[in-house]
Amino acid sequence: MAIALSMPDTTLCAACGLKDMSLCAAVLKSESNLHPEAARLSLTPQSAPARRTIYHPKEWSDDAFIICNGWAASSISLPDGRRQILALLLPGDIAFADSLFEATSRRTVEAITDVTYRRYNRSRFKDIILTNRDLLDQYVKILHEERARADELTLDLGRRKSDERIARLILDLTERLSKRGMMSGQTMPFPLRQRHIADATGLTSVHVSKVLSEFQRAGLIEVGARSLTIINTAGLRQVVGPR
Repeated sequence: MAIALSMPDTTLCAACGLKDMSLCAAVLKSESNLHPEAARLSLTPQSAPARRTIYHPKEWSDDAFIICNGWAASSISLPDGRRQILALLLPGDIAFADSLFEATSRRTVEAITDVTYRRYNRSRFKDIILTNRDLLDQYVKILHEERARADELTLDLGRRKSDERIARLILDLTERLSKRGMMSGQTMPFPLRQRHIADATGLTSVHVSKVLSEFQRAGLIEVGARSLTIINTAGLRQVVGPR
């Protein structure tokens, strides 16, 4: 069970570095002047430790979940425990974009690192977005980006080779983290274990280890304890091929 944080809601929002791109911040900003009660749209921020499940498959929920801090994974699983990670969730991401319209999902949302997240009343959140053109456009963009990532994952699993899949994953994370101001030069935080990469790319952990070692020997990347540095961006893009 998630534990409510002791800090006030305003403290976390004031410290958020995603004010310009976060849908939750945009909703509260647009409504706060006209509807002061919009501040109650969000429940108390909650935290979950690494490896804790935030959302269970087919769990009924009246809320939409948005990641504030940390990394999480959205996945689906087979009865024998094998799983496919559909999305790596970063700060500012909705756990799954269609949660504004669906009360249940087949997906599991699990914390990869310690995670802070907010729950928003789905019905009220949806009403605000659907009555504000700018917010609706932003939400449609989120849906489009989620669909685009799903299309790329389909190509990965159906046509791309193992090295192409992992190179694309790294480049995609680089782009997303850069937009969030979470890159330090060419170095990104990289809390993913080999099992996370394997489940995100449809490979085995052994194969992931082999490819990452090949990338390092080729001078493309350098993997630290919880970081990854891109040494040769052009080389990684060449591995992926035309996009």
